[in-house]
Amino acid sequence: MEGTGVPLVTPFDESGEVDEAALREVAAWVVDQGVDFVVPCGSNGESELMTTAERARVTEVVADAVSVPVLAGTGHPSLAATREQTDRAAAAGADAALVVTPFYFDHDQATLAAYYRELADESDLPVYLYSVPQMTGTHLDPETVGELADHDNVVGLKDSAGDLVRLQRERRFAGGDFDVLVGAGSLFAPALDAGADGGILALANVVPDLASEIHRLHRAGEPAAARALNADLVELNRAITSRHGVPAVKAAMRHRGVPAGHARSPHRPPEADAVDEVRSLLEAALDR
Repeated sequence: MEGTGVPLVTPFDESGEVDEAALREVAAWVVDQGVDFVVPCGSNGESELMTTAERARVTEVVADAVSVPVLAGTGHPSLAATREQTDRAAAAGADAALVVTPFYFDHDQATLAAYYRELADESDLPVYLYSVPQMTGTHLDPETVGELADHDNVVGLKDSAGDLVRLQRERRFAGGDFDVLVGAGSLFAPALDAGADGGILALANVVPDLASEIHRLHRAGEPAAARALNADLVELNRAITSRHGVPAVKAAMRHRGVPAGHARSPHRPPEADAVDEVRSLLEAALDR
């Protein structure tokens, strides 16, 4: 995978059920707006609030709705559940599996490496590592990434740590035939400068057109313009990620007329002042 990826939101209706018609519309919209690949069942898709069967069905709906590659989130705390989810994602039409570091228990680097090797040995899908320490409390060390990059079926990494030094070290240890994807939208252009192949960005749910433009500018040999556009989106990105989270992502999408639906409990609807802030930042970004 390379370019701009979107950790696609999962629209839920007022009763908390997956709204498949809205999901198809959202998936088609982000692709029409220029994203290069789609990631259902990631953190922004509220995957940890869905059952195994729901995640498989969401992956199936998205794979049927788009023509771009589908990188499905399949990680669970246990290897057995991750194997099952990965098998279901393969049957649903996914092209690869994004596997978050096992969480809840505190695992050392050797244990994490063994987990990924055991999964990759048996998976029918190429495996992408996923390090999101702010959610899991667990880092994948760059040396561990480099070690796992030697496995034929471990093909890439999403790094959401927001640390360019770490990302550059991952790039160095993993080598050139390994996809390094940044998960921090505020660092998209600088990460591309540092050798990343692309990004999987919450921001791309809200402004897939502008997020995709960052990568297009960089690829066209205009890194300064890519950085300038990225800088203009930093406050919007902060508002929908670290400040207000998934409910704010969906509120911003609804403001654009996209049927992002509701967030699933225990998420709560965003406060009115948060909605106002996000709308203001979104309008400023679109009017730039």
